Amino acid sequence: MQKILNKKSKGLVLVLLVVFAVLQSCKNKEQPIKVPVDVYFSAVDKITETMIHDIFSPPVASRIYMYPNVAAYEIITQNNTKYSSLTTKIKSLQPIPKATKDVNLEVAALVAYIDVSKELIFKDNIITTYADSLFTSWEKTNTTEFTVSKAYGLKVANRVKDWLHKDNYKETRSFAGYEVTTDNPGRWQPTPPAYMDGIEPHWNKIRPMVLDSASQFKPIRHPEFSMDPESTFYKELQEVYTVTNEIRKNGDTSEEVEIAKFWDCNPYVSTSKGHLMIATKKITPGAHWIGITKIACKQQKLDFTAAVHANTITSIGIFDAFISCWDEKYRSNLIRPETLINNTIDKEWTPLLQTPPFPEYTSGHSVVSGASATILTQLFGDNFSFSDDTETPYGLPVRKFSSFNNAAKEAAVSRLYGGIHYRAAIDNGVVQGQNVGKHIVETLNLTK
Repeated sequence: MQKILNKKSKGLVLVLLVVFAVLQSCKNKEQPIKVPVDVYFSAVDKITETMIHDIFSPPVASRIYMYPNVAAYEIITQNNTKYSSLTTKIKSLQPIPKATKDVNLEVAALVAYIDVSKELIFKDNIITTYADSLFTSWEKTNTTEFTVSKAYGLKVANRVKDWLHKDNYKETRSFAGYEVTTDNPGRWQPTPPAYMDGIEPHWNKIRPMVLDSASQFKPIRHPEFSMDPESTFYKELQEVYTVTNEIRKNGDTSEEVEIAKFWDCNPYVSTSKGHLMIATKKITPGAHWIGITKIACKQQKLDFTAAVHANTITSIGIFDAFISCWDEKYRSNLIRPETLINNTIDKEWTPLLQTPPFPEYTSGHSVVSGASATILTQLFGDNFSFSDDTETPYGLPVRKFSSFNNAAKEAAVSRLYGGIHYRAAIDNGVVQGQNVGKHIVETLNLTK
């Protein structure tokens, strides 16, 4: 009997040893999860694709880029010897929970980036499908590491979502729209073909990131509205009419037309065909500069942390630039060239680009380009040559630039070529954006 028990005991021990060996073997097969920087860029691209699909306005799009990047940045720079937390620079941002040693910070950063992004968009099927595929591959590589890292990333994402919901965005959804009146001849009026209401008239009430207030870098006043042919304002109006007519004489293949189209960045261009109104969807001005940031990061072969840093600072700049610009737009409420030219000079005239649905002064693309170029110049240096292929998905050719500032100047003047802005809105807009960018560079001096 004892011999039988001994045999059974030995058999049981043998089985346990085999099971242990199998489990240990499976555990040994788990490898550390590696996250190439291109995975981060792919996530950013998916957010851009989603925003194009959902047709977010330029100011709202800037918010969608910024918050997810802040979440990723705060995670990835923990205990980093080069980059500091934003919590010491952004007053409203509180420290996130600290990660344990078993958390893969890159995995957690992307989990937080994606989860915060989903909070800010309408339809999340594009980003969800991408995330499901990504997360499945990570889980197969190392279930334990992924589980811990995902849980931490979601924890930080929830903290960031609580923070972003206090920026007054939800409150502004219920505020009154832009009031259209005819008692002031210089006041903005909706423009053809859709005659849309003024977009985001209360964006100056959104909480800034680095600016002290929306009006901190209030630009100088535009030339006083006047239809006197000798006035500065009328001369600027006449310049728009003259320049666009001259461009049309040179044909659709002229350099000015190419520049206007390349920097159009109107997320919703409506075209009338009979009784139908057809929309063409494209990226916003902010998305274009996020695309340029990606180009610079790849050209410099930045690692994951450095790329997140560059995108975070640039997206903060774009976000605050829109707040600054929109504060002025709905303060001055200046009429667009299209309305005045049609009413007083030539009722058949149309701009080369479709006039966006908000007041004229200052030029949004000029402000955002001035801010972005200033920040990117600080990050990558002056005279940074690059080939901009951001618009190739929309059938436009690559354009080459010798510097970010050179690109910003072209983006700004494109608004004159397109017939949608006066000279003052362009020139003063660039200065306004540069002031915002300089302030962000000085305040967010994040390298230790």
